[in-house]
Amino acid sequence: MGIYTDKKILIVGGTGTIGYHLTKRLLQENPKVIRIFSRDEYKQYEMGLAFQEDANKLRFLIGDVRDQQRLARAMEDIDYVFHLAAMKHVPFCEYNPFEAVQTNVIGTQNVIQSAIQAGVEKVLFTSTDKAVSPSNTYGATKLTAERLISAAGYQKGSKVTSFASVRFGNVMGSRGSVIPLFKKQILEQQKVTITDLRMTRYMMTPQQAISLLMEANGMSYGGEVFVLKMPIVRLADLTEVMIEQLTKETPYHGDVRIEEIGLRPGEKLEEELMTVDEQHNVLETDLMYIIPPIYGQQIDKNSYSSGNWLSDKMKYSSNEIIGKEKLLDWLMYENLL
Repeated sequence: MGIYTDKKILIVGGTGTIGYHLTKRLLQENPKVIRIFSRDEYKQYEMGLAFQEDANKLRFLIGDVRDQQRLARAMEDIDYVFHLAAMKHVPFCEYNPFEAVQTNVIGTQNVIQSAIQAGVEKVLFTSTDKAVSPSNTYGATKLTAERLISAAGYQKGSKVTSFASVRFGNVMGSRGSVIPLFKKQILEQQKVTITDLRMTRYMMTPQQAISLLMEANGMSYGGEVFVLKMPIVRLADLTEVMIEQLTKETPYHGDVRIEEIGLRPGEKLEEELMTVDEQHNVLETDLMYIIPPIYGQQIDKNSYSSGNWLSDKMKYSSNEIIGKEKLLDWLMYENLL
């Protein structure tokens, strides 16, 4: 019997890639109900069709994180909240910065207030590696949202709700990911547009992302930021693997052109998992790093009974570059090619 058995769960922004895979995984835990909260009715319709066999456990709610009253209604009698909703496309956030603030910052504060009022047991917020030393609006709003989540546990007073964050890298195949774009370009245009061949990104599969979410939510006490140990992918390697695999049985094998178009506003060549200051005060397990609460309660490392602690000082390894063979295995396993 797991922690989600017979529980009521709300997934805010639940019709995206992570929301879909999280719903699929949570249904295996036999919850009482999963409420899917999002503003896109067509995605809800598609998701309803995909989960017809579990229709009795799913409820689809149209709403926006900017609307606290709607959130408050959605959270009535809920035990666990996964907050996945965000404006996440870097260029769109750059050109529409206040829209990003309203969704990523004010929307997160609305989730916090609604959860406290409803007496939710736990809220888990999904952040991004772009929140580390942010160079764009998206990263800055996600960093602010992270701090709101961390501060919420300190400011809630006697309320029961605990809040924690999970920092993701790029999720392979998610909406807005380069992988579906590259595939379309290779098959239809015989070319790939890449910002910069020197670019690297932390990447994870949807299954790895869901495992991190589930494990982090199970072991959190409140205020932590959980960071998966993610390998680095060179975009040049990703491009080469996809071209080679997708053109094996086509007449234009080997003729796909790679076109560098330059970094977009706010983009970095390389991302980071943590700041230098965070690295000085972090706990490490086999699969993740745990940044302790920055406000209020200090948590002893022995509290995390499910962790296998390696050392008090982090062996920070951000240079593991995934090879082409393993990268191809990931792409094939996730049916992305």
